[in-house]
Amino acid sequence: MSFSYVTHLYCPKCDAHYDVNQAHHLCQCGSPLLVDYDLDALSDNFKTTMLKERKPTLWRYHELLPVKREKHVVSLGEGMTPLLSMPRIGENMGIPHLYMKDEGMVPSGSFKARGAAVGVSKAKELGVEAIAMPTNGNAGAAWALYAARAGIKSYIVMPVSAPTITRLEVALSGAHLNLVDGLISDAGRIVAQAVQDVGFYDASTLKEPYRIEGKKTMGLEIAEQLDWQMPDVILYPTGGGVGLIGIYKALKELMAMGWIEGPLPRLVAVQSTGCAPIVQAWEDKKEESTFWTDASTIAFGINVPKAIGDFLVLEAIYETDGCAMAVDDTAIVQEQQCIASLEGAFICPEGAATFVAARQLREHGWIKDHDTVIALNTGQGIKYPDTMQVEAPVLKPGDRLKLKN
Repeated sequence: MSFSYVTHLYCPKCDAHYDVNQAHHLCQCGSPLLVDYDLDALSDNFKTTMLKERKPTLWRYHELLPVKREKHVVSLGEGMTPLLSMPRIGENMGIPHLYMKDEGMVPSGSFKARGAAVGVSKAKELGVEAIAMPTNGNAGAAWALYAARAGIKSYIVMPVSAPTITRLEVALSGAHLNLVDGLISDAGRIVAQAVQDVGFYDASTLKEPYRIEGKKTMGLEIAEQLDWQMPDVILYPTGGGVGLIGIYKALKELMAMGWIEGPLPRLVAVQSTGCAPIVQAWEDKKEESTFWTDASTIAFGINVPKAIGDFLVLEAIYETDGCAMAVDDTAIVQEQQCIASLEGAFICPEGAATFVAARQLREHGWIKDHDTVIALNTGQGIKYPDTMQVEAPVLKPGDRLKLKN
């Protein structure tokens, strides 16, 4: 059996095809490129039973990933994150079948490790020597660390206000770290100029086709962890939207292979009221979003004023009868505290946003009491030390603890 059944790259807008053995970025029409596979051959040769003896990493699905040779795989053991039942917060919300896919358990502490693992592996296979990318923090940290493991140089540009821990991860990896006094869109313009001037491999969101393939393994894992039965709703914190696009792509591929049946889960793109271009586009029934001015939110990973793949995010929502929803920062912080106190999980602000959305959608009746609902937590709360403020009494030696109800 082949290590990969990848065939080519294609443009979802103009249907142009590109050679997967050469480095490509955007289509000539300006659209992101997607990866295609020989799904007919996979249906004949790849069976669910084959997964039982494989290691619990995302590379267990290597036939559905773009790296052609195993020797090019760059891994830190990423993948197969827990799908946790959340009974106490579910009862609090009125959603008895509530689960969390906890992406804080992967290397670098965020789901960005998935895209970095596959993206860097394919870059290595293509002979890339240096990558450049803008980031809100976690993606840059993950790509810098995986690039270091692969022996590839990396140039990372992030806003000066990005979380300090992600900045440290980038710096300690040996990457060339640059800070910009602005948003990720400003960092993106700097990287685009560097790509033009120097010829770096552009690892910006959806400007290379392989990050999405790593992210789609979240969808593959959810299907396997539910024994190939589909949940009713999946909520995803959406900035660039690659994870939501990837989950949708994964489930469509599994359906084409005959591994899953029935309607796909309703996909929910969750954004902040301080930066909600996808939500605005969905409410206006548009196919693309417009640039969101003065974007600001504590959920830094979804502070993306304009996503290059916005039309793919909106397509996934429309095609699954999903929706897009914006939640405010105050509710996000309150939900972080609620989840930690009821379930013992310290999740990131972006992950908390999905739970806020689930709570509100249940209140509105969009989520039914019998629905199986999965909220994506995309990273560890400890990566955002400045988000929460804690006050505690200071005891002197010999003082006694005061009991509280």
